[in-house]
Amino acid sequence: MSRTLGRYTSGGRLVPSFLLAGGQRCGTTSLHRALIAHPVVAGPVLHKGVNYFDLNYDRGPAWYRGHFPLLSTARRRAGNWSVGSGEPQAMESTGYYLYHPLALPRIARDLPGVRLIVMLRDPVERAYSAYKHAVARGFETESFERAQELEPERLAGEEERLASDPSYQSHAHRHFAYVERGRYSEQLRRVFDLLGRDRVHVLESEEFFTKPEDSYAEALEFLGLPSWLPSSFDQHNARPSEPMPGSVRRRLEEHFQPYDEELTNLLGRTPTWRR
Repeated sequence: MSRTLGRYTSGGRLVPSFLLAGGQRCGTTSLHRALIAHPVVAGPVLHKGVNYFDLNYDRGPAWYRGHFPLLSTARRRAGNWSVGSGEPQAMESTGYYLYHPLALPRIARDLPGVRLIVMLRDPVERAYSAYKHAVARGFETESFERAQELEPERLAGEEERLASDPSYQSHAHRHFAYVERGRYSEQLRRVFDLLGRDRVHVLESEEFFTKPEDSYAEALEFLGLPSWLPSSFDQHNARPSEPMPGSVRRRLEEHFQPYDEELTNLLGRTPTWRR
């Protein structure tokens, strides 16, 4: 009902001026909640992510815009905070946008001038966290080591199918890319090519959770938002578990080393997990 109403009133609703585009299991939920707590920022009405540019693109722009607050509502919430900073800004967070082959080109075409925040995490830890998340949701039944062995077979041809058929959805591509999603340099290069380096802000979850005030202030500066701090920075969706076996960790660290070196060149700094 609320989505139907949102579609009918889409003309008076905000459209995102920035997106938190991933990566998956990199702390995006925590950053999202800190950002939408800002009085000038409005998130989607029902969920943090809409999955429009990856899974629901066929529903059209009115459906997408219907997920966001009315401009009049956002103005009331912002109050005096919007003075000097312009209109309130809308955002959403969808962790699949960074990895889905069609999402970024659609974003670049449909949201001209949009800014992206990309959150990265030690790819070894990210892979294990994604695996635990898949197990908890009932998607994965194999061991972590076996899931890595199966990954190339599970993903074979899936990106090509997604790119060639806009109606196709791939469970394996979305949920079983434990290792491939950690090859950040490949994904960021596409982002920079499509949007330009100046419209993309990359931060690392290790820095955000260690020094949240500093990371948050950098994000606000990038977005042109007035300085502000939430009452607290909380960590969401963490999945404590037994530590990863040392042999598995070493193998993954070796696998990701060349990708992390490329990432260093792209960012002009060494990622936290390699320092």
